[in-house]
Amino acid sequence: MSAGRTVTVHTTDQGDVTIPEPAWCVDGHDQAPEVLRDTGHRGAQHRAEYFGYELATAELVQDPFATAADRGTGVYVAMGHLASTLTPTELDELAALLVDYAGTLRRLARQLSVLRTQEAGR
Repeated sequence: MSAGRTVTVHTTDQGDVTIPEPAWCVDGHDQAPEVLRDTGHRGAQHRAEYFGYELATAELVQDPFATAADRGTGVYVAMGHLASTLTPTELDELAALLVDYAGTLRRLARQLSVLRTQEAGR
């Protein structure tokens, strides 16, 4: 987390709580109040779409007050669904998209590795 950067979140169980915010967090933290353990940080969403079908999303996340999950930084990945018969050209386009998205996931893995190393050194 970057020194000095904080955000105040509104919680139903602890009231307003000011917490450190990672430099990569793009969440406005303006959602409806929730319990403190459910608050967290979210990075930019990386989407893979094919002709309007969402195939996957990935984003850096951190849940510093979680009770049942890892509190460290991770990458949340959600895989959508595509159920369609494709032509050879469409299948090539899909394969190219997936190869490109694999590169995005590899970049996120390297970024996550750096962030976790930094967290471990605190």
